[in-house]
Amino acid sequence: MAKDKEEGEEKKKYGDPAKFDPEFKGPIENRSCTDIICCLLFIIFIGGFLAVGILAWVHGDPKLLLYPTDSNGNLCGNGDFASKPSLHFFNLLDCAGFSSVLSGCPTPQVCVEKCPTEYWTYLIETAKMQLGNEPDWDKFICINGVDVSSGAGLTAAQIQQYVEDKKCAAYYLPSTAYGGRCIPNLAQQVAETVLQTSSGVTITDASGNNVTNTKISAGTAALALILSAQELVQEIFSDMVSSWYLILGGLGAAMVVSFIYIVIMRWIAGVMVWFTIFAVIVLNIFGIYYCYSQYVALNNVSGADSSIFDVGFTTNLSTYTKLQDTWLGIGIALSVILVIILLILIFLRNRIRIAIALIKESSRAVSNIMSTLFFPLIPWILQLILFAYWGAVALFLASSGQAKYEVQDYNATNASTASNLTGQSCTPTTFDASAVSSTIQCAFVKYDAQNLYYQNLFYLQIYNLFGLFWVMNFIVALGQCTLAGAFASYYWAFTKPKDIPTFPLTASFGRSLRYHLGSLAFGSFIIAVVQIIRVMLEYIDHKLKDSENQAAKFLLKCLKCCFWCLEKLLKFLNKNAYIMVAIYGKNFCVSAKKAFFLIMRNILRAAAVTGVTNFLLFLSKLVVTGAIGTLSFFFFTGKITFAAQYVPNLKYYFIPVIVLVIGAYMVAACFFSVYSMAVDTLFLCFLEDLERNDGSPEKPFYMSKELMGILGKKNRKEGEKEKGGCCGCC
Repeated sequence: MAKDKEEGEEKKKYGDPAKFDPEFKGPIENRSCTDIICCLLFIIFIGGFLAVGILAWVHGDPKLLLYPTDSNGNLCGNGDFASKPSLHFFNLLDCAGFSSVLSGCPTPQVCVEKCPTEYWTYLIETAKMQLGNEPDWDKFICINGVDVSSGAGLTAAQIQQYVEDKKCAAYYLPSTAYGGRCIPNLAQQVAETVLQTSSGVTITDASGNNVTNTKISAGTAALALILSAQELVQEIFSDMVSSWYLILGGLGAAMVVSFIYIVIMRWIAGVMVWFTIFAVIVLNIFGIYYCYSQYVALNNVSGADSSIFDVGFTTNLSTYTKLQDTWLGIGIALSVILVIILLILIFLRNRIRIAIALIKESSRAVSNIMSTLFFPLIPWILQLILFAYWGAVALFLASSGQAKYEVQDYNATNASTASNLTGQSCTPTTFDASAVSSTIQCAFVKYDAQNLYYQNLFYLQIYNLFGLFWVMNFIVALGQCTLAGAFASYYWAFTKPKDIPTFPLTASFGRSLRYHLGSLAFGSFIIAVVQIIRVMLEYIDHKLKDSENQAAKFLLKCLKCCFWCLEKLLKFLNKNAYIMVAIYGKNFCVSAKKAFFLIMRNILRAAAVTGVTNFLLFLSKLVVTGAIGTLSFFFFTGKITFAAQYVPNLKYYFIPVIVLVIGAYMVAACFFSVYSMAVDTLFLCFLEDLERNDGSPEKPFYMSKELMGILGKKNRKEGEKEKGGCCGCC
């Protein structure tokens, strides 16, 4: 008695249980608009979101990000320079360090038709001129406006002056275009070798210093690292282009498998759930066996026993598949997952039975409202449009800016007047370099912020990102509220399917749009705020990466962990709040409080049932994903002999496999999210049903007989006494 009294007092802390209402028959029809202020603020924000997009469209130019820019601000490979797609650096020795990548390399840069293919120095040509021979004028690379041709009548001294003034390149090396920029090919050179032309002439820069492989490598290290990553992205993109139709076919297969899986679950949910668990175990065992077979096959292969750490990072990802450590690590990970699944099966088998009963009830709900299976396509399409819009706006904002020109002193020995001008803004059309020194130029530096719009680009990017988070979460909330209203209509129909309202999904969607946009905007705003804080924490973490303040790093990691947990908690609470909004039509705060108290009054049952149910649905997603992933792996590796002729020639066969695995999981998640929402909605309705009704003829339960059987309850006939029911442990 004392224990029951304590439990009663504990439940009282979370409000009074729902009381019987003879008029309540499911989602309230007579409701009013909720959280109107939030709705108005959301509409105003959307207006600003669109305004940012318009401003970005007017001022931005993505071509600035796609094409390299020379020292005069011309885009190589575009417009008047369409025939000159590559950017050549006069002296890469000046480009050492990542600061050159971010703020510009302090050496003249010009657009060229193609990158140099030989070792060359201007000394060869001036030597010819001194001997009275005609130099090879076509080999000179000079800035725009400098005429170096046979008809210019130049002398060797004038050529020497052009080189010293950095108006013509002193040398160049065999190069390859990476991202439109000419990077020297030095892989075969000895580190300290002094570079020479084919005729044996030593290559020197404009100051007469010898050019070595080490110096050039230092100058190109930062740029080469970034551009090699860009090359990897281009190869991945090429593989995607070559296999796009197969990827689409695989995603279509994932949709078919998910749909068939759900349709079959309508009739044999229990068998399918146990089959899902068994299939995951089998796939896990197969994965362990395959890793073992690959590990054994590499036993006698030279270099296969090398450590991954010895190999280090390489863009040639297929290198890792040739190492025993790779397959050993994957095999250990799969073994750990297998042990965890087996332990869950042993200790939670009774909870799994309860979850199966809820999934069966959800299957009946979905089978009676089949349109719910296809409804997630609407939010998915809206999210896709939103993401495309956000990406386009972010790209246009990133490419917004006005060309900034500064005085560049390319000769450290200039007079003080020239040095004082270095770094000052200038206008190329009016700047007179001859009035100061022949070695300075008004050169393009970067695209910079020079008015109010450009100076606030960072804040506009933040606004755009917050818009992505808020609207994305709003779309999710709209989908959840709509499905919750439809499934609640099913649950509170006493005689199913006879009493289910006509077009419950459409009616619920209409109620959500007409009355509850403000509540949905309120809930999604809270999640968006937490998400933008997490992004800021990631940004701060990136800035402090090289910091030696361990206390600050520890505090930052704690904050990141706390806000991650807070986001997960708020998403859980919001989801249940939307269910209450869909049923009772109250504002967000009232609904969130009602849902929270209802869950807290049944915390053990809620934690066990929802946790196990979500886990089982996750296993279902894994089966679909694993099936598509395994099939795609064998297909793209050519191990399905009768289909080998249809496999395209790819650089990395695992790229389409990874894309298909991720895509298949997203497709499965889209379909199974309906089931997840059905389970959560029916479970809250089930808890309300237990509090409102007692099974008497006056207060009959609305739950199915199977659910009543789990709890040891039933609807009694007139004059029948109530028997002892569930002890509460289930």
